[in-house]
Amino acid sequence: MKSLIDNARSFAATHVADPGRAESFRALEAGQSPETLFITCSDSRVVPALFTGASPGELFELRTAGNIVPEYRSDSPSGETATIEYAVRVLGVRDIVVCGHSHCGAVTAVVRGDDLSAVPAVQGWLERSVPADAPARAVASFTDDMAEAVQRHAVAQLETLRSYPCIQERLDQGALGLHAWYYEVHTGAVEVHRPESGPVSFGPL
Repeated sequence: MKSLIDNARSFAATHVADPGRAESFRALEAGQSPETLFITCSDSRVVPALFTGASPGELFELRTAGNIVPEYRSDSPSGETATIEYAVRVLGVRDIVVCGHSHCGAVTAVVRGDDLSAVPAVQGWLERSVPADAPARAVASFTDDMAEAVQRHAVAQLETLRSYPCIQERLDQGALGLHAWYYEVHTGAVEVHRPESGPVSFGPL
């Protein structure tokens, strides 16, 4: 914690008060207008602003275990569905990115059928949010990074997003883009889903 505390103490003086940055930080007081909702994993190795170069106010972020998008249920709202709905209906984001990553513990657990009885909340989240036949459809070799399985999983989240009323409405208007990305934590490389090349085809940005 010490380094985090030290940086937090000096942040205002060394960054916000810097003449080159002060004006951009002051502008944040008026509100936010991000163009992109970035949905990714809670994994500490994944830092969206780092590999996208986004400045404060540019990304509206949603981080969940396994970058999972839960099904939309207005009768049982969750923080995740509320965040997505707010981003689309209130902030008016123009793009949504679902970004999976290499060495993802959640996807690995699902594909390999790991015993998650010691973490029942995690087990329930994955069982509720990941299709029961996901391991069979993943058809991925059990490599350390689980790249193919993670990519398929990210694309599957786009399908869940399409079931959200607010998203379907914006898609029908041609006012929203949905994208699946794959981030390799040990190289920093980013790939994007290219549906025109196949259902689960990824290539360089």
